[in-house]
Amino acid sequence: MIEKTYQPAEIEGRMSRAWENAGAFKAGRPERRDAEPFTIVIPPPNVTGSLHMGHALNNTLQDILCRFERMRGRDVLWQPGTDHAGIATQMVVERQLMERKEPNRRDMGRAEFLDRVWQWKAESGGTIVNQLKRLGASCDWSRERFTMDEGLSRAVAKVFVELYNQGLIYKDKRLVNWDPKLLTAISDLEVQQVEVKGNLWHLRYPLEGVSFDPDNPATFIVVATTRPETMLGDTAVAGNPDDERYRHLVGKNAVLPLVGRLIPIVADEYSDPEKGSGAVKITPAHDFNDFEVGRRHSLPSISVLDQEARLTLSANEDYLRGLPEAALILAEELEGKDRFVARKLIVAKLEEAGFLDKIEPNTHMVPHGDRSGVVIEPYLTDQWYVDAKTLAEPAIAAVRSGETVFVPKNWEKTYFEWMENIQPWCISRQLWWGHQIPAWYGPDGRVFVAETEDEAVGRALGYYVEQGVITPEQGEAMARDAARRDGFITRDEDVLDTWFSSALWPFSTLGWPDDTTDVERYYPTNVLVTGFDIIFFWVARMMMMGLHFMKDVPFPTVYIHALVRDEKGAKMSKSKGNVIDPLHLIDDYGADALRFTLAAMAAQGRDIKLSTQRVEGYRNFATKLWNASRFAEMNGCALPDGFDPSSAQETLNRWIAHETARATREVTEAILAYRFNDAAGTIYRFVWNVYCDWYLELAKPVLMGADSPAKAETQASIAWARDEILKLLHPFMPFITEELWAVTGKRDGLLALAEWPLKPQPDMLATAIAATAMSGDPLAMPVVVPPLPEIEQFSDPAAEAEIGWLVELISSIRSLRAEMNIPPATLFPLVLVGASDDIRARAQRWSDVMKRLARLGDISFADRAPDGSVQLLVRGEVAAIPLKGVIDLAAEKARLGKELAKADADIARVDAKLGNAKFVANAPEEVIDEQREKREEADSRRTKILEALERLKDIG
Repeated sequence: MIEKTYQPAEIEGRMSRAWENAGAFKAGRPERRDAEPFTIVIPPPNVTGSLHMGHALNNTLQDILCRFERMRGRDVLWQPGTDHAGIATQMVVERQLMERKEPNRRDMGRAEFLDRVWQWKAESGGTIVNQLKRLGASCDWSRERFTMDEGLSRAVAKVFVELYNQGLIYKDKRLVNWDPKLLTAISDLEVQQVEVKGNLWHLRYPLEGVSFDPDNPATFIVVATTRPETMLGDTAVAGNPDDERYRHLVGKNAVLPLVGRLIPIVADEYSDPEKGSGAVKITPAHDFNDFEVGRRHSLPSISVLDQEARLTLSANEDYLRGLPEAALILAEELEGKDRFVARKLIVAKLEEAGFLDKIEPNTHMVPHGDRSGVVIEPYLTDQWYVDAKTLAEPAIAAVRSGETVFVPKNWEKTYFEWMENIQPWCISRQLWWGHQIPAWYGPDGRVFVAETEDEAVGRALGYYVEQGVITPEQGEAMARDAARRDGFITRDEDVLDTWFSSALWPFSTLGWPDDTTDVERYYPTNVLVTGFDIIFFWVARMMMMGLHFMKDVPFPTVYIHALVRDEKGAKMSKSKGNVIDPLHLIDDYGADALRFTLAAMAAQGRDIKLSTQRVEGYRNFATKLWNASRFAEMNGCALPDGFDPSSAQETLNRWIAHETARATREVTEAILAYRFNDAAGTIYRFVWNVYCDWYLELAKPVLMGADSPAKAETQASIAWARDEILKLLHPFMPFITEELWAVTGKRDGLLALAEWPLKPQPDMLATAIAATAMSGDPLAMPVVVPPLPEIEQFSDPAAEAEIGWLVELISSIRSLRAEMNIPPATLFPLVLVGASDDIRARAQRWSDVMKRLARLGDISFADRAPDGSVQLLVRGEVAAIPLKGVIDLAAEKARLGKELAKADADIARVDAKLGNAKFVANAPEEVIDEQREKREEADSRRTKILEALERLKDIG
């Protein structure tokens, strides 16, 4: 029996246990061994993470697909797991050590520290997994993986070694994003651009061969910089080749202020004539753009900062050699100073010597570490790199050929822009937590790369015995005793970028390279659902690795979902205080309400503006379904064995079967095309409007009447339609639907494993996507799935024509009543004009219902509309409502006139704002969108008011 009140908190835990106990989400279930597989790999959340709204959206959409395909009979594998999150996890544990006043990691030592990290992972690392389960994620949790699992670690080692042996992994000295607090290279994704109010320093660089005079511009060239502290590492000055101010100086030398070193003046398009002075200093060791300029002009790279971003010149003997005494004194004074302290000192020295031309305020973006919060330093250092350009070529070709398509398609443009301008991928990190690079060094620095230490040591010792560096006896002793080779053969201390192991996720989680049974069944996966921000960092790298090692794309479809923003359209951030916690929403409204909200708003290519009011609204939707199911139960609605809706005799029951079939088809087509919002909208309208508001309402007279064949048929039809609703709604709202499925009938199995109401051809989506990819349509065009093939499905146009007419007629009369401000207690007559025999018969059959629901006093027929009546056109039939004397025409016209004036004023107010170029240029994007929405709402209101005024003309 259904409980009186819908309480999601009481249902969710019970349903989760039921699914788990039944192994409902396990891939490879015995009855599905021969079924077509359907595979999705979860974007592995950080093991340190907690569920945020992006996770909630991403996993809701994946779960809809998995539950949908599971109900279609496929062998579904939704592969779960978490990422070891190198920097984040190491920081969490280091912070814990500090809070507990325990030795830091360096005092503790690598082995003991890593033991502590594993201990933390065992105690706290499962938080986000449990939160995903609360959301209803139907992953095969028995297969949960971790990027540092033993098996995945072997996959990482194998891939590294093979790429190294193929010349696709190498070591190089290049600029990286360096975090001077965490003392490691970091990826671009871990760099946050922060707007800073700083300065632009204009510096005078003397020209060679002339006597410097700060009052004579002919004796110097002015360069503009935001970073005077790096000037000691300048190796050139650049001007744009089209800039006539500096063209005559190209090929000459400038004298580096304070140092006296000669540096060339070069022509390079990187220099922007409109920015600053038009000339820039080139510091290849401390700026990414300068590094490329340096390569183009064969300039040396001089590093003047250490790993902690302190000025240092003492280690660079070549730099110091030949400098004048004053420069050496300055170098000594600056040695070890923090970069920002050094900046002040250098600017003061420049000003004192006459080299400072002027200082301009300058607001600009400065890179910060998202974890450390400190300014990131471009730093020249030896790191391991992947030849991403070579690996990218097949990945680019796969998307161009349509082997993999993006939904929405416009994201392919972003993918190509990144991939076609790809740089070497820095994969080494100066951390302890992560996959330690499988490279060992001999005493002469020679590198030995191997999957295991034993293999590397064996090769190294063999090499040094052969070279005569050690004797065979020493080699044998070192091979037996690790302590004896300590210091002779050492392992690279760095670990791999977290994205390296994540790039292998679609096949390493399936057992590769140890066991390829599951790889053969579940690879390639069917679709990847992810956010746009990691197209390059993750999607592209999975494409590269999948094609290289599996010789096939990892997924034929990449669905890119949008951002979840606050209700005003602003990006959520802790600093703004507008972050909405999905767990709080689940506590307050239930997981089903949150899931349905996200799905209903997930229009392709459009960000979600989330408000708690929307979630509350869909909680009300769940309550509506609950109450409708209770109503059915209380009225004896149960599904008898063998009931066939197509054999129903009552027009109303044949109509609901027809509408159910139509909704089923529309929901199926929408899910297949990744139009989650359309699917949710269809099921919402069907449940709320068609089933609850109309079908149950129209069935009440029969249910409340005496027992009869019509009543028994209606009770069965209500129960049947309810069950179809539970099936269609289950992928979106799994908890409430599973609960109602369990308590509304005698059933053997779970709804999660029940059969979907419509089973289209399994290759339908692939065909549709391939057709779209090859069509040459604009990039912005979303995937459009053609209509499903003709599948035998119930249809009764005659029943739809009758009940559809009835519903639209009553709805039109209700709308008119609302427009004209006519209270419900006021009854008025309805005249059906020129009605055919069929319409007359319908009206007579449903007259009691029409009078009750439309609040009519009488229903009659006439050849022409009475004077003073409003005419409604419903499916080609004219319905007239005499309103003369029913309403006060003058008062109603005055009321509508005021409403029209208010709408016009609202439109004018918004147009004034949007017509103000300064407002449009300076207002945040979400504010502009809000104004446009206000205008749309006011315009819609105005249209309805004008229609109402037009109707009044017919009366008076």
